[in-house]
Amino acid sequence: MAFGRPFYRDGLITRRDVVKSAYAQLMFRLGGTDEQTMARTRDYLATLCKGWQVEQVRQIVAETLHELINPYVYAEAAALIEEHQTAGRDVVLVSASGDEMVRPIGELLGVTDVIATRMAVVDGRYSGEVEFYAAGPSKVDAVGELATARGYDLSDSYAYSDSYSDRPLLECVGHPSVVNPDRALRKLAVENSWPVLEFRHPIPLGRRLRERPAVPVAAAALGVGVGVAIGIAWYGRHRRTRATPAITA
Repeated sequence: MAFGRPFYRDGLITRRDVVKSAYAQLMFRLGGTDEQTMARTRDYLATLCKGWQVEQVRQIVAETLHELINPYVYAEAAALIEEHQTAGRDVVLVSASGDEMVRPIGELLGVTDVIATRMAVVDGRYSGEVEFYAAGPSKVDAVGELATARGYDLSDSYAYSDSYSDRPLLECVGHPSVVNPDRALRKLAVENSWPVLEFRHPIPLGRRLRERPAVPVAAAALGVGVGVAIGIAWYGRHRRTRATPAITA
């Protein structure tokens, strides 16, 4: 949705594709999504981008990122990411969106570790196949692999999401929280006594970094934080046995 206009301008998508994207975003906002809907969206986007030059997509994202994404960053998210980092925790951004879009957004937030969907590439172009789809149980698998490689203790880690489709990831950590949740996820959170966070202060990230204004964060008293600017973020704590002193918490 966010990159529809520059993709249309550069001839990668049609006006019809822009309309379908807007409709899909509206339906998600109104009622959330389920596994079947996400699978259909994945297959549609894989077919849509077949033949696109990878470098062209990366260039479009780089040129338009500040204009498109900055207004959608919550001040609460930026503040709480900073709190986790100050406490010595790693922050990992996990999203079903494409790596080409997620990684630069993470960099704006000071997050370099990213788990995102990867498309197969042949001769510098997308082949139309999905190499890795970062959604549902696949997110849990990827997080588990990262935890094993880095010595994270998932029972002492935090996960945050706004969508019921991320239930498996929320359930695999010791400290799950939901942020601006859809109806199904809010119900699940209430049933499990998970913290429910409400973010209400969108702000351009550049201004946030310059001014660092104080924002009301009710969740701070609960000792939890969140980095949901585009979907879900996962915060891992290193075990004390890990040989990186700066990362221990």
